[in-house]
Amino acid sequence: MVRIDDVDLIRSVPGTDKIILEQLERLGLYWDENVVYQSHRFDLYQSALDKLQSSNVTFPCSCSRKTTAHKPYPGTCRNGIKPDQTACSIRIKTDNNKTGIFDLLQGNFTQRLESKIGDFIIKRADNIFAYHLATVVDDAEQNISQIVRGIDLLESTPRQVYLQKKLNFITPLYLHLPIAIDKSGKKISKSDEVDSVTLSAPEKVLYNALDFLGQKPPKLSLTNDVESILDWAIKNWKPDNLPKEKEIIVSDNACLNR
Repeated sequence: MVRIDDVDLIRSVPGTDKIILEQLERLGLYWDENVVYQSHRFDLYQSALDKLQSSNVTFPCSCSRKTTAHKPYPGTCRNGIKPDQTACSIRIKTDNNKTGIFDLLQGNFTQRLESKIGDFIIKRADNIFAYHLATVVDDAEQNISQIVRGIDLLESTPRQVYLQKKLNFITPLYLHLPIAIDKSGKKISKSDEVDSVTLSAPEKVLYNALDFLGQKPPKLSLTNDVESILDWAIKNWKPDNLPKEKEIIVSDNACLNR
């Protein structure tokens, strides 16, 4: 399945979803269900928010980003906003119990949310549902049991686990991979203005991706077609070979297309 995380419509660039889907197809990665767009699922997110509100674990907040720039959030509006102020966002009340996961690659990772993060936003002042709430609802609704993603998202995982518990959702298994960075230490991202994936050489992209992930693909696979490389990867996948480092330097801005 494919899910397009476009819950933040303000930042979403029209047409990007088509580019992503075309790239997946060129890499031999197909989906067997309809593509899901977060922007079409606001009713589900609102239902989850209603459930949290009925459990008295949320509160309206009038604090601006400027006044809450430093973590943890000090709980300014937890007991009510001032009479002369207007509610802007909705936060969820946290506690100081350990919340976290056993990551299949990184090991134990826990946080005491109240002292580390504070009460965090689940619906923004501009009425956009926060990513944490949206992704938790989507994972549960789509019966996601295993999540593999970049280690840059590990820090936020306890917040998602906390929401899962409050909503009585099952917590999936997690594995956080190292991220690719350039020589300056900057994360190589889909937002960069570089061709991180060249559609004309999908075999090379897959080979370099497998090499990046420590799977040691044979050099001969560079001359194979996409289907053959993916078949080799499935049959020879070794989780123990995955690099555990938080970051791996890629020699140029072409990312995996070296």
